[in-house]
Amino acid sequence: MKSTSLHPGEPAYAALAVLPSRWLLATRPAFLTLTLGGVVLGFAASGAAWQQAWPQALLALLLALLCHAAVNVINDVADHDNGSDAANAARQFPFTGGSRFIQNAVLSRRDMARLALGLFTLVIAGGLLLVWRSGPWLLAIGVVGVLLGWGYSAPPLRLNSRGWGEVCVLLCFTLLPLGAQVLLTGTPSLPLLAAALPYGLLAAALLYINQFPDRDADALAGKRHWVVRLTPQQARVGYVLLVGTAALLLPAGVVAALLPWQALLALPLWGLSARAAATLWHNAAQPARLRPAIIQTIVAANLYPLLMALILTLYS
Repeated sequence: MKSTSLHPGEPAYAALAVLPSRWLLATRPAFLTLTLGGVVLGFAASGAAWQQAWPQALLALLLALLCHAAVNVINDVADHDNGSDAANAARQFPFTGGSRFIQNAVLSRRDMARLALGLFTLVIAGGLLLVWRSGPWLLAIGVVGVLLGWGYSAPPLRLNSRGWGEVCVLLCFTLLPLGAQVLLTGTPSLPLLAAALPYGLLAAALLYINQFPDRDADALAGKRHWVVRLTPQQARVGYVLLVGTAALLLPAGVVAALLPWQALLALPLWGLSARAAATLWHNAAQPARLRPAIIQTIVAANLYPLLMALILTLYS
């Protein structure tokens, strides 16, 4: 089934279909800023090491963005194959429901699959070059990241459909800053892990809240993530647990002397998460009302690693 109806804010796909930029837009570049923040956090925790290894640092940043782009594209392919994007009438574009490029004939399913494969190939090739210079820690982090990125949505793993999506996102975005640090210093550090875990949880919360508008379509497609398995009233608790745990881990890192006390300056960001949680709590079964909560969750997840990077640069 092909869905060609446009929701408010969706672009004129007929015009996009003839633009060379459609290949870039298919990767959903606006959402790659979340990865950018994680890499910057890893660089900040590495002190001045990036100054001696800036070519590798730039390559690592590019590869991280390409990997996120590849994950976005393979997710569109998988959700086309299982029918969830085509059936998604409650989507909140551009945040949920995919890019719509296949459904609206901007690129074919074959084009998107080739794009994903090409991006993953570039990531693997560039990653092996960095591993050759940095050693086994980076190899382990890279293998986990690529495997989870592909397996999150694509068969045979289809991890999100089996209820493991939040774990995938938590692991990938927690490991991302650590991978940047390993590249520059050779080993990961406990202080950076303390800073990265809240980032991973905020990223998982973003995935989680995005699944509420997609819930009915995902259920029809057999995607059995937790927002589908639970009632909306039960599932809303999961968002509170994710952002609440992230908020508690930050002062825990300070108490454990892993983070400077100035890390607490990031706590006001959870005001955005609290507002999003309140909106979700009252509107979990009404996806059309969740747009402000989704935006607040995006802003919190994007600002946290940048603010923490600044704090670590100034006070570590």
